Amino acid sequence: MYYNGIYHEFYQYNPNGSVWGNIVWGHSVSTDLINWIRLEPAIEGNTPSDINGCWTGSATILTGDQPVIIYTGADTEKRQVQNIVLPKNRSDPYLREWTKPKNNPLIEPVGPGFNSNQFRDPTTGWIGPDGLWRIAVGAELNGYSAALLYKSKDFMQWTRVDHPLYSSNASTMWECPDFFAVLPGKNNGLDLSAAIPNGAKHVLKMSLDYCDKYMIGVYDLKHDMFVPDTVLDDRRLWLRIDYGNYYASKSFFDSKKGRRIIWGWTNETDSTSDDVAKGWAGIHLIWHTIFLKQADVEVDFELTSIDAADPFDPSWLLDTEKHCREADASVHGGLGPFGLIVLASDNMDEHTTVHFRVYKSEQKYIVLLCSDLRRSSLRPGLYTPAYGGFFEYDLEKEKKISLRTLIDRSAVESFGGGGRACIMARVYPAAVVDGATHMYAFNNGSSTVKVSQLKAWSMTRAQVNLKKG
Repeated sequence: MYYNGIYHEFYQYNPNGSVWGNIVWGHSVSTDLINWIRLEPAIEGNTPSDINGCWTGSATILTGDQPVIIYTGADTEKRQVQNIVLPKNRSDPYLREWTKPKNNPLIEPVGPGFNSNQFRDPTTGWIGPDGLWRIAVGAELNGYSAALLYKSKDFMQWTRVDHPLYSSNASTMWECPDFFAVLPGKNNGLDLSAAIPNGAKHVLKMSLDYCDKYMIGVYDLKHDMFVPDTVLDDRRLWLRIDYGNYYASKSFFDSKKGRRIIWGWTNETDSTSDDVAKGWAGIHLIWHTIFLKQADVEVDFELTSIDAADPFDPSWLLDTEKHCREADASVHGGLGPFGLIVLASDNMDEHTTVHFRVYKSEQKYIVLLCSDLRRSSLRPGLYTPAYGGFFEYDLEKEKKISLRTLIDRSAVESFGGGGRACIMARVYPAAVVDGATHMYAFNNGSSTVKVSQLKAWSMTRAQVNLKKG
C-alpha cells in the first residue's frame, strides 16, 4: 500500500530460515518501489485466531485515512479464519507496530458447503453504491471455486452476501483473489474506495494451477456480482497475468502517481539445499503497471511481410509449453522464430532463448511468445521448462512486435507485444558466476525480420533489506 508518502510491502516470511515454515508477515518500506528498508515483522501468530499460521491478506485505507490489514489466520482448530490488525501509531511514518483487536476473528468458515481448510486470502476492500465496504475471500464452496462476498459498515462486523462475487465449477479453490477496475484506453489506475466512472471494466484475478489467471468483465452493481465478458469452461484457456514462474500476485492503487500496480512472487527452481546455502528463497519481481493496453518498447522486430505466417492450430492453446518445446528456436518457420538469446556462455553451452512465432488464424494473427530454459544451465537437477503464451495482434495495422526483457542473475522477465504476454523465468547459469555472458538477436524464419530498434543497458543494484530502527 501507499500511505503518507511511503510504500509498504508486506510478505510471507520465515525469519528463521530459507525453507517453508514459521510464517510471519514481513514488512519493508520504500519511497521509490526499488530501494527497500526492512522492518520488524508486522504480524506474528500469537493469538488463538492465528496461532497456527498468518497467511495472505490485503491492506485497505479506510475513511479518515485509517490503514487496516485483513488477513487469514489458522486458528487453534486449524480452521482458516479472517482477522484484522491496525497500526499502533499512525504518526509513525513507517507504521512499525500493528495491534490486533480482541474481537478477532471477524469472519469464520460457517455455513453449508464450506471447507474450513479452503477459505483464505481476503482482498482489498471496496465501497459499493450503498456505501458499505466489501471484500472477497477465496474459498471452496460445495466442491467448487468461489470468491465469496462480504459486506460491512465499519470493516469490523461482516455479513456474508447470499451469493458469491463469482464462482466456477472449473476448479476447486482460488488462492489470492484480486478484484479491481480499469478504464479502457486510459493509463491511469482507479481507486476502488472512490466512485468508479462509467465505462470501466473490472478484473477478477485468481491464483491456481501454479499460475495467476484472470477474467475481464463488468461489475453488476444491481446484483452485486462480477460478470465476465467471456466464460470458458476449460480453465487452461483462461487468460494469464504471466505465462512463466509467477504466482500470488497482488495489486494496489498507487495514489502518488495515480496508477494500479501489480506485484508477483516467484519461487526458486533449484534445490532446497541451494536455498539453505544462499540463505534466502523466493523473490518479488519487477512490479507491473496495469491498464488494458500497455506499451513499453525496448526492442522492435519489424516484419517486412506477413504473408509467410504458418497456420494456427487452436489445440496448441491447451498445452502451450509443449508447443514451445516442439517448435523451439531451432525449428524453421515462416514468420519466426525470431527474438533474443540471453545469458549465453562463450560457446553457447548455456543460453536462454526468448522468441516469437507468428501464426495466421481464420480472421486474425496469433503471436506466440516462448521463453525456453532447457539449455539455460549445465547444472543438474534444475527445473528448466519452455514457457509460452499466445496473444492476438493486429499485424496489418502494427507491423512491429515489441519485446522487453529484464535480466538478473537468476531471473529473465519478458514482455511481448507491449505486455500482452509476460513470462517470468528462473535460471541458474554457471556463466553468470564467471561474469561472461552474451546477448544476441536472431531470426530463424524464412521471412525477413528487421530489428528497427534495440536498447540495452545495465540495471543498477537496488538497496534491499536495509535494517533501520
